[in-house]
Amino acid sequence: MISTTPLAFELVCKGTVVKTLGDAVRLYGELTPEQREEYSWRVAIHTLNSAIKEPRYLTAATITLQTALNLSGMLAEPPEGP
Repeated sequence: MISTTPLAFELVCKGTVVKTLGDAVRLYGELTPEQREEYSWRVAIHTLNSAIKEPRYLTAATITLQTALNLSGMLAEPPEGP
């Protein structure tokens, strides 16, 4: 897997969109040490490492990243419905 490999789906965050493995790795690099110790981020990082080694885990890695972003308040708010 390479840094331009797309995630299973795009994640719209506050200020950016995470589209690729490279985007996810950069995002992890910007986390504070405290954030990296939070369980949701530890799971997301571990799952991403698994996806880099084995592509079949890419969907799981995207979902765990989405969960960590949501729990950290980093996901953008969904648009208002009709």
